Amino acid sequence: MAGNPRTGRPYRRLTAAVKALGMPCWICGRGIDPQLDVKHPLSWTLDHLVPLSKGGALLDPANARSAHRRCNSKRGNRTEPQPQQRASRRW
Repeated sequence: MAGNPRTGRPYRRLTAAVKALGMPCWICGRGIDPQLDVKHPLSWTLDHLVPLSKGGALLDPANARSAHRRCNSKRGNRTEPQPQQRASRRW
């Protein structure tokens, strides 16, 4: 019986390597505080440029990106990040 590939050593190694790069969120472009609790909306997560559900490779470093938890969740399985919405000018 095979285990969950996201809890295996290769996935943990990829996650650690991408996080160690200290790159900003590829979706919004803002920095990510690596000290935040993993449940915090602005915490670091590993995102896949090509979503796994669209055929993206789980362990391909070229498919791995740093993202905020909130940005990653909001993007879902779309292949392009959502454009940043402008604030309303209505006051």
